[in-house]
Amino acid sequence: MSNKFLDKINFPSDIRLLSLEQLEVLSEELRDKTIDTVSKTGGHLGAGLGVVELTIALHYVFNTPRDRLIWDVGHQSYPHKILTGRKNKIETLRQKNGLYGFVKRSESDYDPFGTAHSSTSISAGMGMKIAKDLNKDDANIICVIGDGALSAGMAYEALNNVGATNKQMIVILNDNEMSIDRPVGAMSSYLTRLLSSKQYVNVRSLLKKISAKLSTSVSKTLYKAEEYSKGLVTGGTLFEELGFYYLGPINGHDIKTLVPVLENIKTSAVGKPIFLHCITKKGKGYEPAEKSDDKFHGVNKFDVKTGLSISKSNKKSYSKVFGETLSKAAENDEKIVAITAAMMSGTGLEIFKSQHPARLFDVGIAEQHAVTMAAGLSTEGFKPFVAIYSTFLQRAYDQIVHDVALQKLAVRFAIDRAGQVGSDGPTHAGSYDIAYLSALPNFIIMAPSNQNELIRMINTSVLIDDRPSAFRYPRGSGEIDTNKLNYNPLEIGKGKLLIEGNDVAILNLGTRMHSCEEAIKLLNKLNIFPTLADARFAKPIDKDLVDKLLDNHKYLITIEEGSSGGFSSSVLSYIHNERRKSTITKINNIYFPDRFIDHQSSEDQYKEIGMDAESIANKVIKFYQDNVIDFQSYNKNSKN
Repeated sequence: MSNKFLDKINFPSDIRLLSLEQLEVLSEELRDKTIDTVSKTGGHLGAGLGVVELTIALHYVFNTPRDRLIWDVGHQSYPHKILTGRKNKIETLRQKNGLYGFVKRSESDYDPFGTAHSSTSISAGMGMKIAKDLNKDDANIICVIGDGALSAGMAYEALNNVGATNKQMIVILNDNEMSIDRPVGAMSSYLTRLLSSKQYVNVRSLLKKISAKLSTSVSKTLYKAEEYSKGLVTGGTLFEELGFYYLGPINGHDIKTLVPVLENIKTSAVGKPIFLHCITKKGKGYEPAEKSDDKFHGVNKFDVKTGLSISKSNKKSYSKVFGETLSKAAENDEKIVAITAAMMSGTGLEIFKSQHPARLFDVGIAEQHAVTMAAGLSTEGFKPFVAIYSTFLQRAYDQIVHDVALQKLAVRFAIDRAGQVGSDGPTHAGSYDIAYLSALPNFIIMAPSNQNELIRMINTSVLIDDRPSAFRYPRGSGEIDTNKLNYNPLEIGKGKLLIEGNDVAILNLGTRMHSCEEAIKLLNKLNIFPTLADARFAKPIDKDLVDKLLDNHKYLITIEEGSSGGFSSSVLSYIHNERRKSTITKINNIYFPDRFIDHQSSEDQYKEIGMDAESIANKVIKFYQDNVIDFQSYNKNSKN
């Protein structure tokens, strides 16, 4: 399909040759290109569709990349990527060796700051503005932040600091009344009141307050914005109180409104930071997205005509198993409450909300607040479950240390997206939670080898009332063996011997268990019969199980879906510092390498880092001989 204008656009300099009428056509072509791309690659769609016109207008008005344009979070950056030299690579999005699904500095000069966790843009922009001023560089700094991201404390810290400095940088609020789930809290209500208030005054009222500071020519230019803006709320806004000049709300889908307003902002000399409030619609221009509850925030590959996924699986996700199990437990225990940080759907808590709405608390993108709030609930005898992705829980580490662990409070952490996460890449990988939680006194840390085990760990955590506990589980789906369902809680700190063999013992923590079982099948064909054990607990480790494996085997391999400093370090610390017997067993630890793993399928990620079945089998073989086997060739030859 050919496009009248998009086919000729390679960089923003090409956009600046078009008229406003032509920009409107370009916006439709860019929207169609974005929909078509994500239908083939999967990824974040709704957010990008909501900023198509804003993206075009920003690149049209500002001299990017000299003017720094920072997209908060970055899941709305696909249209930006298409317009900034990456159009011909856009269908490699989220694939191995392809474009990243978020903003990445090493990918383009048009990506001045890497964003994939929310609410960082204004802080980063402030740093850039200070640097530009010190270098006597008058380049513009533009930060685009969503209303969902404004629920995070870091955004307010930055707004407070920027407003107090009188530095002329630009913050654009992309207000679509949606984050991943619908935004919550006072700020969301406040923005809605701003939009619906009947007490608007026009831009001229604002300009009268500042015209004395401006030259006549600049004042006249600014007055032209009056017809394009709905005006300001009388009495000032929160943002004005913080030291910003607030403009808006304006229609973020109207090119003929956006461009003049942005041009006026660019040429103004008010000596203050400017806050532009744009109203947009997440999923704009694609009916299936507009009708969807989450506006197609994150999608698998889909059929463009129907919007229906073409990669559906009948398997149940770990997140859904968590949500269902916790909801069932809450039926019999009125003290169970669930807390999430703007990730209710992602963490599988929709069913909990539907069945126990008064006990589900979505605090917005505020992980620190979520953890300390849970600590407060625990002091009053409740059983809080904090469901947060591993990569986002990092943002609340001080609260975990000081407010939970130090006070030995019974907060339960449901750590979703543990391990590698495939196409979402290193910014979303759950690599460090075993290490950073194992370092803390008073913690119990569990990792299930399958979904049956996850159910038991949730029920175990319900009963832990004297200290904090955590259970971690991966992104993706599995199969529950209904014949082996066991809802009974586990004995704290006790693992399980699954297969008894000889010479080599494999001690696995987490969902690499299936790869271990497949590796053993490969090894059995070579007359190698390893022992396999499920550690279950990263803390406390099962010292009796470790002793048994060491006493009866020549070789021991530990496996975990996390970084160094985690489970294997605890095992080695026990062996070297506490174990009474001398150890002659040769030990090999398999954990994530000391580098970030690029986005690709999770299967490819685990193969790259040596955690697939064949790699594990070859680790065992190398104990016996200094070579490895190409199992694909081996299997082919054995059949012949």
